[in-house]
Amino acid sequence: MRYPDLQAFLSDLEARGQLRRVGVEVDPILEISAITDRVSKLPAAGDAPPPATDPVHGRQGGVGLLFEKVKGSNIPVAINVFGSYERMRLALGVEDFESLAGRVQELVKPEVPTTLLEKMKKLPQLARLAGYGPKVGKRGICQEVVHTDDADLLSLPAIQCWPHDGEPGYGGKPSAQDTDTQSREGTDDVRDPGVGTGRYFTFAGIYTRDPETNDRNVGMYRVQVYGPKLAAMHWHMHHDGARHFRKYKARGERMPLAIVLGGEPVLAYAATCPLPPDVSELLFAGFLNDGGIELVPCKTIPLEVPANAETVIEGWIDPERTLVEGPFGDHTGFYSLADRYPRFDVTAITHRRNPVFPATIVGKPPQEDYYLGKATERIFLPLLRMLIPSIIDYHLPMFGAFHNCVFVTIRKEYPLHARAVMSSIWGAGQMMFAKMIVVVDEHVNVHDEQEVLFYMGANVDWRRDTMIVDGPCDILDHSTPYYGAGAKIGIDATRKIAGEGVVREWPEELEMGEVVRELVERKWREYGI
Repeated sequence: MRYPDLQAFLSDLEARGQLRRVGVEVDPILEISAITDRVSKLPAAGDAPPPATDPVHGRQGGVGLLFEKVKGSNIPVAINVFGSYERMRLALGVEDFESLAGRVQELVKPEVPTTLLEKMKKLPQLARLAGYGPKVGKRGICQEVVHTDDADLLSLPAIQCWPHDGEPGYGGKPSAQDTDTQSREGTDDVRDPGVGTGRYFTFAGIYTRDPETNDRNVGMYRVQVYGPKLAAMHWHMHHDGARHFRKYKARGERMPLAIVLGGEPVLAYAATCPLPPDVSELLFAGFLNDGGIELVPCKTIPLEVPANAETVIEGWIDPERTLVEGPFGDHTGFYSLADRYPRFDVTAITHRRNPVFPATIVGKPPQEDYYLGKATERIFLPLLRMLIPSIIDYHLPMFGAFHNCVFVTIRKEYPLHARAVMSSIWGAGQMMFAKMIVVVDEHVNVHDEQEVLFYMGANVDWRRDTMIVDGPCDILDHSTPYYGAGAKIGIDATRKIAGEGVVREWPEELEMGEVVRELVERKWREYGI
């Protein structure tokens, strides 16, 4: 099912028993987040069995929440709406992630027609692909109400997730390292405790354009609210938005930027996907939506935004001025500490009549972002296989908080094959951040974490079967000795063969004989167990 906007998605979730309305007044400062954190650990709504790709955690996620009375604002807050496998499948309009993965594989690796008849048959498919691109119109519900001079970020129910978010001085002073995205020049140490600087936009699409190619980018980066028309834009140096910012800065130009809340549900997912830099998130969203996303021109900046968004915040990034952003309770389960990030000055806020404000909370899993990440894991398996054909399957376990651990299963064909796969993974886009990779043989269920750990304990000699390399790490990893750089480990938990160092005679793994297994299966009811 295609949802034209966020509110249509919420209505369907409510009809399916996947959404609960909260009618009592709640505070956007910590209370909404505390409720959501508790709900996200509850069993997911519905009786569907957990998917085979995650048998342990498939029933978690609770329900989506709609807070109708938020202190200090007349706009309701929707949160945890993507926070289960069922709600993710509904948002993407699929029965299962594997079928969507198949569509992705056809998109990125189409079969080349060899005959005229085959080429004729391909024409409708090519025409359909052309229809996935965004379409720019003249008007949209996102601009039913327009605020320019009276634009006020504090009228929106931005939430504070964790107690020390935005707390001045918490965790020490901003770090001393200079990066391309964190200039020391033109800094503004704006900290007015009365404004509530711990409040954030946590679930917004950030729309930018490359000043050289004019290519659009949609990312999902947190935005700290500082005042009615002032915010700080947090992005990591590896993100496309930061890359665009560096180009504007090199040219000495201000950067137009739009913060988009809501729209077609596929937009939120597309903004989180680890797409290659030359693949448009809007094109991918159109592919997921089975039809192009409609855009409208912004009122005060030269950008286009989704016509069906709930709210759009327009403004400019000043390349020479920064704010102290953070700390922020992050998906790692720890606070990412304060640092300097670009200043964002608001020029307009537009919204539909009676908008809903989408938000999310990140922290120790499971949270809503876990299900977004697991959908990506399943959907992008074909792409990973294209880059590394040896991979049969992979799993990002919940305890790894996305980047800390990857379990991989391969069909081993030659000595040190597992090491070749590890090196390839570290060279595959955002997989470069993987802090630990464990490779197992093809018969191991890579989604059964205990089974993987069993073979890691059984098959690994730590001196022979591990490799430690230095490279880029997640910016949020506080354990690295350097900002965004440190050591990563690869563990070869496969059965060892000749050519992989000193390998003694490998024992046979325990397994009951087939005849006895069939006998017990036939007589099982007779045993009365």
